[in-house]
Amino acid sequence: MLNNANIYIFADLMVSEDSMRGIIPRIFFYLLFLSSGILKAQNIQNDSTENKQWQINYGSKGVQLRSPDNSYLLQIQGRLQFRFATPSDNDPVTFNDFASNNTSAFKINRARLKVGGHAYKPWLKYYWEYELGRSNLLDFRIMVERWKWFNVKIGQWKVEFNRERRISSGVQQMVDRSILNRAFTVDRQQGVEIYGRLDGPSVADFNYWAGIFTGTGRGTQENDDKNLMYFGRLQWNVTGENLGFKSSDLSIHKTPEAIIALSAVTNRSGYTRFSSSGGGYLQGFENGQAGQYRINQINLETAFVYNGFSWQSELHNKEIIDKINKNTTTLRGFYLQAGYLAHQSIHWWPEPLEIAFRYSNYSPDTDLDNNLEEASVAMNWFFTGHRNKLSMEVSQFDIQTSDYQTADELRFRVQWDFSF
Repeated sequence: MLNNANIYIFADLMVSEDSMRGIIPRIFFYLLFLSSGILKAQNIQNDSTENKQWQINYGSKGVQLRSPDNSYLLQIQGRLQFRFATPSDNDPVTFNDFASNNTSAFKINRARLKVGGHAYKPWLKYYWEYELGRSNLLDFRIMVERWKWFNVKIGQWKVEFNRERRISSGVQQMVDRSILNRAFTVDRQQGVEIYGRLDGPSVADFNYWAGIFTGTGRGTQENDDKNLMYFGRLQWNVTGENLGFKSSDLSIHKTPEAIIALSAVTNRSGYTRFSSSGGGYLQGFENGQAGQYRINQINLETAFVYNGFSWQSELHNKEIIDKINKNTTTLRGFYLQAGYLAHQSIHWWPEPLEIAFRYSNYSPDTDLDNNLEEASVAMNWFFTGHRNKLSMEVSQFDIQTSDYQTADELRFRVQWDFSF
């Protein structure tokens, strides 16, 4: 039965702004309010049957409310990311960027609200994520995960094409992703996907993903032509453990664990790149028409952890076929990244401190002698794992153009990432 407070809440939601900017912040507090109300009512009703009470607690995914029979689970979590960067927070892309990147930044880089759990059955899961600072609905999806070997997902999320992008920005080993991310990420798409783990004997252990998407990026409800995006990923769990999409060996693996994955995607649309803002354009491909560009991409990646040491790498090849101007451009890039919790071998090293290194190399056109490099060193201090950490990073960027112009830039960033 609804009480007066419940009626007021629902009325307030109905008369709020039509935009998600007004509704979403309210939802966060209303969910907490209603959760406490449900819990109180359930406790009263089942006062004599303790094991039938709703459970409310705090865990790794925030505040959790669970029904007595575990048919329903609601998890609510917030996250804030503060960042200072100088001389700029933007990765240089062109030669001119090295001269114009001179604006220091201090900002709330991310402010997220995350809601997930399951409903009706423990294997019928849901999740959505909202960026409060930019008023963007980032993720919304339903997952049917009844079997280990076959699961189904529908909605909008970051496609599992490459490890660096799929790893949440809150659990990144570096302050942010490499210079490859802008050109090669598939980012968030709307569609349907099947996935699972084929856990065979010995080394015959694989994960797979296969999906069909609109191919026009976050926030779009329909395609720009009749062509869809097709995606596939096959991951070999070399030593029998799926490392998942995470970085840093915070659990300190006592045995070596590794994965090797191959991903491919093909899409035709008016876009040549994607980001959390949706579809966009790489330099030289601005203002594409519907269906103008056929994109074929492939990625080979590795990951390894052992005794506080972690490794990951990606090797990308991307082909952009311009159907109107009848030409093809090939992009290539790779990065190598490693981190180490050095207290495992150096007795005076602080246990919460991790040191990490990344080298990235990007060629925007293999027919031209253009090359962009990044070398970064980062230090992470884990107060509570990735949920509360302070990071510092120094990066060196170098560019060489086809007419032999060169430039370089040194960047410094400090970041505090806090989940609650």
